[in-house]
Parts: sequence; structure tokens; C-alpha cells
Amino acid sequence: MKRYGAFSEDKKEFVIKRPDTPLPWVNYISNGRYNGLISNTGGGFSFYLSPRDSRITRWRYNALPIDRPGRYLYIRDEEDGHYWSPTWQPTETALDFYECRHGVYYTTIQSEYRKLRHEITYFVPLDDDLEIWRIRLENKNDRTIKLNLFAFVELCLGHALVDLINQPNDQHFNEVFFNRQKQILFASKRYWVRYQGATVKQANEAWDRYVFMASSLPVIGWDGSKNSFIGRWRSEGNPLAVERGACANSEITAGDAVGVLQMNVNLAPGQSADFAVLLGVVARHNFEQDGVAIVQKYRDMEMVDAELKRLKAYWQEYLSHVQAQTPDEDMNAMLNVWNQYQTSVTFRFSRDASYYHGGLLFGRGFRDSCQDIMGPVIPRPQWVKERIVEMSQYQFADGSVFHLYHPLSGSGEKTGHSDTPLWLPLAIMTYLKESGDFDFLKQKTPFYDEGQASILEHLFRAIDFSLGQLTDRYLPRFGPGDWNDTLDYLGRKGKGESVWVAMFLAYILKETVELCAYLKLNDEKDRYAKEYQKVKESINKYAWDGDWYIRGTNDRGEVIGSVQNEEGKIFLNTQTWAVISGVAEGERAQKCMAAVQKYLDTPKGPKILHPAYTKIDPEIGLATRCVPGKKENGAVFNHPVSWAVLAECLLGRAERAYNIYKRALPMNPVVDIDRYEVEPYVYAEYVTSPDHPTFGQASHSWLTGSAVWMLRDAVDYILGVRPTYRGLLIDPCVPADWKEFKIKRKFRGKTYKIEVENPSGKNKGVAQIEVNGHSIAGNLIDLKNDQIVRWLNDDPVVCVKVVMGA
Repeated sequence: MKRYGAFSEDKKEFVIKRPDTPLPWVNYISNGRYNGLISNTGGGFSFYLSPRDSRITRWRYNALPIDRPGRYLYIRDEEDGHYWSPTWQPTETALDFYECRHGVYYTTIQSEYRKLRHEITYFVPLDDDLEIWRIRLENKNDRTIKLNLFAFVELCLGHALVDLINQPNDQHFNEVFFNRQKQILFASKRYWVRYQGATVKQANEAWDRYVFMASSLPVIGWDGSKNSFIGRWRSEGNPLAVERGACANSEITAGDAVGVLQMNVNLAPGQSADFAVLLGVVARHNFEQDGVAIVQKYRDMEMVDAELKRLKAYWQEYLSHVQAQTPDEDMNAMLNVWNQYQTSVTFRFSRDASYYHGGLLFGRGFRDSCQDIMGPVIPRPQWVKERIVEMSQYQFADGSVFHLYHPLSGSGEKTGHSDTPLWLPLAIMTYLKESGDFDFLKQKTPFYDEGQASILEHLFRAIDFSLGQLTDRYLPRFGPGDWNDTLDYLGRKGKGESVWVAMFLAYILKETVELCAYLKLNDEKDRYAKEYQKVKESINKYAWDGDWYIRGTNDRGEVIGSVQNEEGKIFLNTQTWAVISGVAEGERAQKCMAAVQKYLDTPKGPKILHPAYTKIDPEIGLATRCVPGKKENGAVFNHPVSWAVLAECLLGRAERAYNIYKRALPMNPVVDIDRYEVEPYVYAEYVTSPDHPTFGQASHSWLTGSAVWMLRDAVDYILGVRPTYRGLLIDPCVPADWKEFKIKRKFRGKTYKIEVENPSGKNKGVAQIEVNGHSIAGNLIDLKNDQIVRWLNDDPVVCVKVVMGA
């Protein structure tokens, strides 16, 4: 990792010292509406709301040269015509100095070349829909330099079909023009295709946005045509306009669109220049007036600097809701900054906007979004409340849901994945435990097809739908897949059974029983308790394989994940969720997790299955078509790895839980960083296992469900501070050599400063808890206990001292 960069001393930035990272190491800039990815060399793309249906710029990550185009500034010295880019890309000039600092929703790239110092900070203001390139140039020469500056983006404009299928015909509808009086470039598309579900409809509307591009410096030239700016048989690395020192002032009503602004700057020795490049969107109606207003606002550099300061303060407050001091510095860096940051990104973008997906094939995953709320629910429960309201409206009256949905067009895809409906109850109950907002259960929202119901009824219908899909053996039908989408041909005929969904259903039933008990809904509590016992008994009767639980059966009744199988004998999911759901107790719980350690362990954590499939099995599906050791065919898939951490904590096996957590940390690649490749500051979806020659190679970073589960594993179960309906439960599960640690946790309007001492070197168990100097019985800070509430007083800060022991 250190070959390319490292965390800053305060861990709030990751500092990249070389531009030629193994892959683009990216960051996000976003206010939740206007969004962008930005790499350490200025690459990436921007979009408004949807990367598929409302794209602003292009990014051909998978093409060569890699990581192009991007947000580029070209600098040309008028004296000799030499030009370069301060972000290294796209000219790839050998800079004398380079440093990229990725922070929370901003990126700063500093460099120096020919004794000219450059600094560009990219960010999106909290309230306005534009990105700002805040630029400073400082002349360290002993001569005056005259510079031609060219700010460049390649435009996509509306739907991303041009990136998806490289459709030249799509470019016939582009328009770009320059408002000379206001010095603003405007661009839009007269033909807009939005995702409308399975039915393909001929679109008959224009994109509802206009892009604007402007500068705080006087603009002396511009281009809207890519051909005019770059020239024939050239690339972003050697544009014709930059080479000759002048734009063509091109405007288009068809063709490949770009946004280019030319500015000139003269700098005396020691002189510096500060300016901003602005790129944003406004609504199509009244676009010129609205565009002018926002440009005028941010041509003021004091406003730019104030908004950047405000952005940083906002996210510092966001991170302040959980802060930990443990003996593990890597864990501290993840919990206090990067893991929380990553979960805010997954909440905003689901699996829709990364350099692996680009928003072209997916929408907002229903299953994914229900899990992604588990991070932001701590600092921003209102976000989560709004997201649950949104998702409830993509549920049908029978309790089924869309597997993917597209908020911009209001459409979705109903695939029949057997687990998807059950994630909505998890999201609702997670929100309730954090917020205590039980009135939310009474709020009514419509079903997608007909009628409406309260949020509580939406929860019940999801469970009842899933109960209605059970086979004669009281196990869920597999359908076209469960959490593992690549087990997609086990149950196409409606007979295959998913043991993992059975365990997940059992978990949801158990959690619902607890909720109903709290709400005093005794009839519902009793009904779901009986259903839990029936599902639990069926799993233990039909799915126990002697030393572990099978994964499921196919339509012919053949098992997978069994000692009977030549390949795919054991799967991680059904061992971890047997414990998480309470289905496995006593010896069985110990044995199934011991099997995980024996058969699935790797230096990066347990594999998803073993042994990997080497033979394609059409009765199982895509998992067997993946390369052995990659993806769902035997990789170290971090999402289920996080469930292994949770299961071990529940068993009280702290050393094992922490060991798995530690190995899975992204800054612990276990192989050379050039093999690992992806960003070492956020979790990747998976790491190639030893079953493949490229062991240790990671893929699909940033947008992975592992991020939020790892966060909650660490905070709720290792450090052991987790919310319940009644209050905060203190239940650490830590290594014996941790003699003390601290955690600050904001919860329901108060800040709990928790200090934990472990003088006897225990893994688990609480001997004593004091709240504001008062000893309490047990380990629950019960906000329904009048005496404890009196001890809390009106003080916004609660001091909690914990001593671990038997």
C-alpha cells in the first residue's frame, strides 16, 4: 500500500503519492442529487440522480487507455507551446511533484511542473447541483509566464446509451452552444430514453436537464464539438486545440459533445491565481436564467471557499456520531472515517454507480438498499425513514417486491428472488431500534399495484408472502436465486429449496416476535413465534449434514453444499446464518462454525464455498461458470465474511471474530498491492482466493454490502454497543489483550461516552456498568426505566463506565 500512498496522520484523507496506481483509485463527490466519481488522476463521470438515465459526462473505464476521459485542465506555456495536465492524465507528463488527497466527498490533487505549482480541489456543494473545480496556480519561476488554460469534459447528456452500446446514432440529438454575453456553455439532448421496465417504448421527450459549464475567469474561447477540440486521429492526450493554443469556438446541434472553456492567465514571479471551473445541471425550463444565477453565485471565490469549508464541517459532524479509540489503529481509521464514509456512499448509490457498474445494467437494488440503510441510520435516521417510505412503494399488495427499481422513472424489475421481500422488515426494524420512532409504523404508503397500508402492515405482508412460498417440507423455494444471484438454476421449476433463505426467514421471524412483544401485539407475536419454531425444526430436520448445514436443493431434489458433493461441499452462508438466526444451538453451532475454519479459511478470511466448482453444472447456474476462486465460485466474498464475524461474536469466540475482521480489512491486502489492485481504504466486494493463481486480487470496491455489515459488526458486536427497542445494550466481545477501549456513540439525542476496562483479560461479559456515576443492573441502558432516565437528566452527554468480567 505504501508504495502508492497512505492515510494522513489524522486518517481523514488517503494520500496518493504516485499517479500510476494499479487501477484508478477513486473517490465520490456528491450532495445526493448531483454526483460524481473522481479518480486520483481526474478521471470519472458525473450524473444527476441516475447514472443510467441522467448522465452528464462520459467515462470509458474498461477501454484503453484506461481511466478516460475525465475532468481535465490543460496548461500550455505560450512561450514554447509545451502543454501538460496537472492531474497527470491525460497527457501523462512526468510531473516533478504529484499528490492526490481523497477526503470525505472531496478530492484535492496537487502537483508541480516547470516550477508551476498546481492545486485542484473537486467537490459538490451541499445545496446546489454542480461540481466545482477550485484551482490555484502559483508561479515559482523567476520569469513571468503566460499560460493558456483549457478546462475539458466529454459530455454524455441524459441517458448513458452511448456508453452502454457505443451507439453513434444517439449523438444526433446533442446540442451545445455558448452564451457569449454571460460566458456560459450550455448543452442538452433533444431525445431522452429513460428505463421503463421490460417493455421497450419509443421515447418522445427531451432530457429534462441542461448542463452548464462556466469559469470565474474570463473565457476567451470554447468548444462544444469533440472533433473540433481533439482533431482527427488524436486523443485526449494530444488535443489539436491545445496544441495550437486556441479553441475553434465550435457549437453543435449533432455530434459528439464536449464542454471546453479556454482562459488565459499571466503570472509574475511568485504570483498566484485562484479561480473556479463550474459544471452543473439545471431544469430544462428556464434553464438560462437558472444557470446564470448559480454561475454568478459561484464565480465569487469567497463563496466557493465557504461552501468547501461547510461541506467538510457537515461530514465531520456526520462522522462524529461514532468515534472509537481501540488498541488497533487500522480499526480506528475504518470505524472513525472510512467505513462510515463508504456506507454513506453505498446508501446513496446502491450498486449503481461505480467503475464496475456505471449504472448501465442495474438500478437501485431493493435487497441492497435495505441493508445499506444500516450505516446512515446512526447519524441520519431521517434519510433512512425517507428511503424506507420510498422502498415500501415498490412492494406489491401481496407482499412481493421489485428486485431492482429505478426511482427516476418509477419502474422496476420483478425477478422472483426468494430472499428479496424479507429485507424490508430488516430495514424497518433497524430504523426503529435506532430512532425509537414507533409512530412511523402507523404511516401509510401505497403499494405499487393497488391499495395502501401502514408501514407495519408492509412489514407483515413481506413475511406472510415469504411464508406462503414454502414447500411441503416448510422450506422456501429457491426461485431464480436468493442472496447469491449466481445460484440461479436450482429452483427455476419451483421445487428447489434455499436453506439460507429458510435461515434468513427464521431470523426475521425471531426479530418480528421481539418487535411484536415490545408493541404488545400478542396475537401476531404468538403467530410468528409458532412459524419460527416450524421453520427452525424443518431446517434442523432436513438441512443438517452431520458437521454443517447444506446450502439447498435443486428442482430434482439433489443437494448442494453437502459432503455428498464432489465440488461445493460446504457454503459459508448457511453456517453463519444458522448461528445468527438461532437455528443452530449448542454443539451444532460450534460444529458448523468449526467446519468454516477447517474448510473455508484463507489469509483474507473464509471463502464463500469449498471446493470451488471446476465443472459447469447447468442445474446450479452461474456460480459454476465463474472462474474457480473468483466471484461466487470460491472467492473470499466480504459480504458473507462479515456474517462470519457476527456469528463468531454471537458464539462469544472473540479471538476468532477479531481475527476474521482483521484479515478482511482493506489495508491488509496479504499480497503485494500491485496484485491487490483496488483502493486500500474501502472494502471490496471480493478477493480472489487461493483456488486461483491470482490469489489476493480484489475487485468491485466501494459499492458492496460488506461495508455496512463490517461497520455494524465492529460497533455493535466487537465493541458491543448496539441499539435495542428499549435502549443501548453494552456487550463487548474483544480480544483478551485489549485492556481498555473507548467509544463515543450518539443515540436518540444524547452522546454516550463509553469507557471500557478489561483488567482480567476477558473476551466477553460485563461485571459492572455505571451511568453518570450510578450503577445499573445488567448491561442495558434502558430508556424505559424511569430511574435510569432520571440519572441521564437533561445532560446531552452521558458518561458510561464499563468493567468487563464474569
